[in-house]
Amino acid sequence: MQLLDGKKLSAEVKAEIKVEVDKIKANGGKTPHLAAILVGNNGASETYVASKIKSCEEIGFKSTLISLPDTTSEAELLSHIQDLNFDEDVDGFIVQLPLPAHISENTIMEAVAPEKDVDGFHPINVGRMCKGLPAYISATPYGILEMLERYKIETAGKHCVVVGRSQIVGLPMSILMQRNAYPGNCTVTICHSRTHNLKEVCQSADILIAALGRPEFITADYVKEGAVVIDVGITRVPDASKKSGFAIKGDVKFDEVAPKSGYITPVPGGVGLMTICGLLTNTLLSSKKAIYK
Repeated sequence: MQLLDGKKLSAEVKAEIKVEVDKIKANGGKTPHLAAILVGNNGASETYVASKIKSCEEIGFKSTLISLPDTTSEAELLSHIQDLNFDEDVDGFIVQLPLPAHISENTIMEAVAPEKDVDGFHPINVGRMCKGLPAYISATPYGILEMLERYKIETAGKHCVVVGRSQIVGLPMSILMQRNAYPGNCTVTICHSRTHNLKEVCQSADILIAALGRPEFITADYVKEGAVVIDVGITRVPDASKKSGFAIKGDVKFDEVAPKSGYITPVPGGVGLMTICGLLTNTLLSSKKAIYK
């Protein structure tokens, strides 16, 4: 079993971005600028956004955080989005999910200008990705692709099973893994809550990507010997033994599954750190006008 070390890889990616940003600044270019809108007081979201801001500081990006109360109306949030759409200094921005129940996530995602949609959620970016055109790839799928590539994991001809069909991870991941590229060229099965014989399907996977949001759902009997196991899940589970009062769990029961795996991502320290790298990479691409000229 080999660990897919997100901490090590994310440090490498950020160091590479920093070198490029330093060159841009030395040549008198514009500092890449990433903004984030955070609505409400979701603990996990606050932690994640803080990590993004810290990463921006590490690599020399400019960052802006707009924190709004959970009573913010949809119209007020749309107004903030429009301001960022027209702010020429902001290269890309995200609206941190989840949003309060009274705000439509689809409405908000569609309001973000595609050329500043560094989360890769806008229908135009999703459509461009599906057609193999230059696009911002959603940050988590980007991070997974980077892991597979940097660890030189063979994907062509392999059976990839994606558990979870969310528009943020499961759906784009299934599309990317079957594309005619590396990583890719897999035969892909996408599973969800209505899949019959889920365990048997997972057992056939050479590459198993768990993105269903149910802590420790994937146990050893779901996994084929030597499979590559990518754990996207990250859930706070109450744990009185921890100072924080909670533990972070993935969708995979790591201690059980790791001995059977060829490669496996830990939680924390795996896909989550690479997700931030995806966001930073997209922002750099935006600042260079590499996707939308």
